[in-house]
Amino acid sequence: MGWEEPLSTFELIAAIDIRAGRVVRLVQGDFGRETVYGDDPSETARALASTGVAWLHLVDLDGASSGAPQQSQLIGRVVAAAGSGTACQVAGGLRTEGAVETAFENGARRVVLGTAALAEPGFAGALVRRFGTERIACAIDVRDGRALGHGWRTTADAPSAEDAISRLAEVGVTRLVVTAIDRDGLLEGLDLVLLRAAIGLDVGDVLASGGLSSIADLLAVRDLGCAGAIVGRAIYEGRLDLAEAVRVLALDT
Repeated sequence: MGWEEPLSTFELIAAIDIRAGRVVRLVQGDFGRETVYGDDPSETARALASTGVAWLHLVDLDGASSGAPQQSQLIGRVVAAAGSGTACQVAGGLRTEGAVETAFENGARRVVLGTAALAEPGFAGALVRRFGTERIACAIDVRDGRALGHGWRTTADAPSAEDAISRLAEVGVTRLVVTAIDRDGLLEGLDLVLLRAAIGLDVGDVLASGGLSSIADLLAVRDLGCAGAIVGRAIYEGRLDLAEAVRVLALDT
C-alpha cells in the first residue's frame, strides 16, 4: 500500500497519550487533571492493535507542553510495538521540520501539527508539499470558538476556529483533527455543532475528537460526514469495546 492511499473510508483511531513515559488521559486539556492508565505504552499499543483497529493516535504530552518532542524514542518503540498492520499518527511538540522528519523516521504514518501550524500556516503548507496531504494533518483544538495551541492554553491572539481552518486550507491542508477542548475526557459526547461547522467549510477531511463515549457516537459522527474519529478515555474506562467498534463499523459500511 502506498503512503498516499487512505487505509479506510472511515478512520477509527485509538489514542495513546504519553506523559513521563506512562499512558495517561487529561480532562479538558488540563495537565493538572491527569489519570494514569498504564506504565507501558508499548504494551498498550499491542493490546489496542490486537483489536484490529487500523489507526493509533500517539500524543507526546510532554512535547505539547514544552514545545519540542520529549518522547521521540519511546514513541518509536510504540510504533514498532503496534506492528505493520496498524498505522500511527503522531502529535505533540512538532514545531520544526526536523521534529516532523524524526517522527516519520520513527515510523509515523501521519503527523498532526498544532501550535506551529496555527502561528504560521505556511509551515504546514510547506510540509504538505513535501510529504503529501495524506501525511500531514492539523489540530483545531477549540475553546470558546478559538483554536488554541501552546498546550491548549488560551492566548489573546488565538484565531477563531473558522479563520484557522480557512488559513490552513489556503496553503493546502486537507486533513483536520477537530476537538472541543471542554468536552475532551468527559465522555459526554462530541460537539456536533462544531464538527458540522468544520465540515461545512468544505476544505477537506475532518477527524472528530473530544468526548466520544460510545459506538453510537462513532456512527453519529460518521453519518455527519466526518472522515474519522479519535477515541481515548472511553476505551480505558471500559465504556467502548474497541474490537466491537471495529466490527460494527466494518459491517455498517
